[in-house]
Amino acid sequence: MNIVTRDPYSGKVLKTFDADDMETAINKISRTRKAQIEWKKSLELRVNHFKEIIKPNFEKGADELASIMTEEMGKPISQSIAEVKKSIKLLDYLIENAQTIFSEEEIKTDASRSYIRFDPLGTIMCIEPWNFPVWQVARAAFPAMIAGNGVVLKHASLVTGVSLKLQELIDSSAFNSLIVDGRTATSLIKHVDGIAFTGSTAVGSGIAAEAGKELKHVVAELGGSDPFIILDSADLKAAAKAATTGRLQNNGQSCIASKRFLVQDQVYEEFKELTAIEFSKVVIGDPKKKDTYLGPLSSEEQKRLVDGQIRYLEAKGKVQYLGEGEGNIVPPILAELNENYQDEIFGPVAVLRKFKNKGEAINIANETPYGLGTSIWGEKEDAEKMVGDIEAGMVFINSIVFSDPRIPFGGVKKSGLGRELSKYGSREFTNMKTVWIS
Repeated sequence: MNIVTRDPYSGKVLKTFDADDMETAINKISRTRKAQIEWKKSLELRVNHFKEIIKPNFEKGADELASIMTEEMGKPISQSIAEVKKSIKLLDYLIENAQTIFSEEEIKTDASRSYIRFDPLGTIMCIEPWNFPVWQVARAAFPAMIAGNGVVLKHASLVTGVSLKLQELIDSSAFNSLIVDGRTATSLIKHVDGIAFTGSTAVGSGIAAEAGKELKHVVAELGGSDPFIILDSADLKAAAKAATTGRLQNNGQSCIASKRFLVQDQVYEEFKELTAIEFSKVVIGDPKKKDTYLGPLSSEEQKRLVDGQIRYLEAKGKVQYLGEGEGNIVPPILAELNENYQDEIFGPVAVLRKFKNKGEAINIANETPYGLGTSIWGEKEDAEKMVGDIEAGMVFINSIVFSDPRIPFGGVKKSGLGRELSKYGSREFTNMKTVWIS
C-alpha cells in the first residue's frame, strides 16, 4: 500500500511513501522495545541526549521542518515556524526539570524509609493528528521519552513527511515512525505498553476501547467545542482581537480553538461589529507567504465537512462571510445562532449566541458533551467566580486557551482522558512505584 501526500493549497501530489506492512511495523516496535532497555537506565544520559542531540537538531532543522508542515497540511508558514519554536521550548522545560519531575519522592510514614519511584512503562505508541503535526507529537512523545520510555509514532497519513523528519531529528533508536493506516495502528495496540492519542472523540473512544481490552494505559486528548464568554465588563476591543487569534489560527483547525462565542446581551452588537472588523483584516491565501494568516483547510474532505456545517448554520441562523475563499480555503465566518449547537467546527467559523446573565452563560457553556477549555472575558474577580461551575479541564480568564509546558493540558467529559505537559502529564506513562523499607 502507498501513502500519498498532497499540497492542500495547490492540490499537487508532494510525495508517495511505501506503507509498512504488519510484519515491518511489529519489527519496528520490537527494535524500539530493545533500545528502551538501555534508554531507561540513566535519566542523566536521556537529558544529555535531549540537550546535545534533539534540541540542536530541531534548531538547525526548524525551517525545513516548518516548510514540510506547511506543504503537507496548509498551515501558514509563520505559524509553522512558531510551532517548531514552541516545541523547542518544551525541550528546554524538560531538560531543566526532568530531574525534579522523575526523581524519587520521599513520603513520611511509619517505615524507616518510604518513597515513590517513577519508572517508565515500556514502549508507548503515539497516535497523532495532522493539525499541529510537530507540537502534538512533542508534547506526547518528549515527556514519555525523557521518562525512559521508547516511543513509536503513528502520525496522520497526510503528514507522513513530518513524521519521518521528526524521526531524523530525534535521532534515537528509542523513537521510530510507523508508516501505517489507522486500522493497522489499532491492531498494534496489544504490542505496546501505553497509548497517547490526539484526535476526534469518535476515533479516540474506539482506541480507548481497544486499549481497555488489553488493559493498556491511555492518555486521550480529544475534541472540543470551547466557549469564549464575553461579560459586559470585558474590554471588547481586546476580546475581539483575541477572538480572531483564538478562532482563526491554524486555519481554524484546533481542538482548543474558541468556537462558541457567548456574549452578554448588553454588549452583543458591539462585540460582533468589532470582531467582524478584526476578521476582515486577516490576510488569506498561499500559506507559503509570510504575511498569510489564513490558508486552506487540510484536505478536500475537510473542506466538504465544514461546508456542510456552514449550510446548516445558514438554514438555522445568520451567516456573514468576511473574505473570499477559493479551493480548500474557507474565509472567516461569523454565524449567529440562538440554539444549542454541539458540533465541533474544524474551520474558521465563529458561532455567536447571546446570554442574559452569568448563570445562563454557564449553562450554555456546559450544554455541550465536550469539556476541553473555556475562555472568559471580563473584570477578573467577577469572571473568576464562574470557574468552579465551568465543566472544562482548563479555564483562562482574559486570555485565549493555549498549551504551555509548565501547566497541565487536557479535558473532561468527551474531551479526553488524562493530562499532558507539566510534571503531572510528564508522569502519565510511568509506574508510580511505592517502595516501603522497614
